[in-house]
Amino acid sequence: MKAFVTGSTGLLGNNLVRLLIEQKHQVKALVRSKDKAKKIFGDLPIEYIVGDMEKVEAFAAKMRDCDVLFHTAAYFREYYQKNENHWKKLEDINIKGTIRILEEAEKCGVRKAIYVSSSGTIGMQPDGSAGDENTPPSSFATDNLYFKSKVLADQAVDEFIEKHELSVVRILPGWMFGIGDAAPTSSGQIVLDFLNGKLPGTFNGGTSTVDAKDVAQAMIDAVEKGKTGEKYIVGGEFYSMEEIVGNLAEVSGLPKLKLKIPNFAILTLANFSELFSRLTGKPAVISKNGIKTLQAKLTVDSSKAKRELGAKFRPISDTLRDEVNWYRQNGYVS
Repeated sequence: MKAFVTGSTGLLGNNLVRLLIEQKHQVKALVRSKDKAKKIFGDLPIEYIVGDMEKVEAFAAKMRDCDVLFHTAAYFREYYQKNENHWKKLEDINIKGTIRILEEAEKCGVRKAIYVSSSGTIGMQPDGSAGDENTPPSSFATDNLYFKSKVLADQAVDEFIEKHELSVVRILPGWMFGIGDAAPTSSGQIVLDFLNGKLPGTFNGGTSTVDAKDVAQAMIDAVEKGKTGEKYIVGGEFYSMEEIVGNLAEVSGLPKLKLKIPNFAILTLANFSELFSRLTGKPAVISKNGIKTLQAKLTVDSSKAKRELGAKFRPISDTLRDEVNWYRQNGYVS
């Protein structure tokens, strides 16, 4: 199989690229910077394609000899912040860019596309049980602009599938942790803050949590096993923030955090973080919508992915042990 991977240097993308090569597939990796990519991947046999998801047509022809498009790229760096410029970027990359790359992949003769959506587009069942692929989005999916962009992208993909021949399968990951989170994502920032003594305590909250490597393997398996038009939640298992941080202490050998921050206090801290972001232009470390999403304790059901794709999930302790070691070995810990 010859694969074209977008978002190749991200948490999910770089785990996917490594698995593809390990399993003897050829890889073309879309990157913004070839030098940055080479630092991440070393001497792995990858063909780098320099390009930007806001200018799909500029690199689209490079997909011409590929069998499968793995579309992991998304804009989320200011994950929860609300402003019009931010929404335009989300719309241009996550919605319009997704449809453009599917259209171009079809023109290039790609036979299948594996598109990464988000389990954040899934709400809870009316009885409070875990949501599945048919459960409508929760209210958080409109308050959280990233999730909102993914909901609208899903709708756009539905329309694309009705009008086009390209086979498209959607993977909906939970909150991902794992090695190679260089940016870092919000999960990686929590790990780093804990390791560097910047995490004061835990708070009431949690969500479905998954190893990025497990998501990557489910994507590869979806090439042969995934059905066109179907969604597959690859959400892992539910873990509370207290369990996540407790596991971090255990695998890192650092002391456990004893402070449990009250809801009002963590929301106040988020307010200050967002104010600081507006004044400085830097991304907010935490946000009100981010905290509220975790406090809602949204859970999703991955039974379909287990049944149809053979998805398997590592214990979070194994994931966090690998991630902690990766950060330490790569100079992220002071």
